[in-house]
Amino acid sequence: MRGKSKHIPVNSLPSGIREGIMIMKIACDGPPNAVEVERPHRDNGHLFIFQEEGKTHIEIDFQTYAIAPSTIIYIHPDQVHRVITFENAMVTSWIITNENLSEENVDLLTALRPAAPLFLESETRTLLSNMAALCIKFAERKHEKLFSSILKESCNTLVTLVASQYLSEAKNADLQSRSKEITKSFHSLLEENFKRIKSPTQYADTLNISTPYLNQCIKSTTGHPISYHIHERVILEAKRLLYHSNKSIKEIAADLGYDDFSYFSRLFVKVAGCTPLSFRNKIFE
Repeated sequence: MRGKSKHIPVNSLPSGIREGIMIMKIACDGPPNAVEVERPHRDNGHLFIFQEEGKTHIEIDFQTYAIAPSTIIYIHPDQVHRVITFENAMVTSWIITNENLSEENVDLLTALRPAAPLFLESETRTLLSNMAALCIKFAERKHEKLFSSILKESCNTLVTLVASQYLSEAKNADLQSRSKEITKSFHSLLEENFKRIKSPTQYADTLNISTPYLNQCIKSTTGHPISYHIHERVILEAKRLLYHSNKSIKEIAADLGYDDFSYFSRLFVKVAGCTPLSFRNKIFE
């Protein structure tokens, strides 16, 4: 079994990246040969991978993707991921920290997670490629008096363009529906409070609506009730910690807000189909 630490590793931008933004275009074939990206980790910023040629094999929260040409994927800072290998890949990627995002983009990206790989039509692909290339040129012009502002604004435009492509995939009517908006708000609250709040009623109260109405909106939009999403989010985090840290199962239960260890174990079995210990042992077989 590989060595673990108490916490999931978080990759920070390299020293010297004062602006909290990094954008680059690289050609790779084979394993990344960099432990920082080969190991499961989180990033301290919002990561975008634009696959221009070849393939990139990547694992995100226990799901493996083969990102094909003309495809982009967005990875939120909360998501645990690792690069497996490249196949004659030409990739443009960028990371932007939360404080460098516009308020609008923070809201847009919150609504997107988790995001699947998205195929881009030819015209959009060309536009995105040109915009990314322009941002790379801006990133090289450190002599500009307003360098930080230029880089920040241009990269925010790039982020907005990507978010727009994700949103255009959904039906406009659905995006405007009341149920969709409530579901989006619920998931934002859940992401911030899942360790602390387990009661559907508390989420409904925070949203100033009744619990039955919140449940109706969530179920009509996702097919599952509120409690399902609360449990799924908690157990996803438990799986992350079981796999990526050496914390004991009791420590993990406490971290996730469960003082009753036996209840946490029963919940894990209900959601994951096995005990926490079985899950931890199985993934290293």
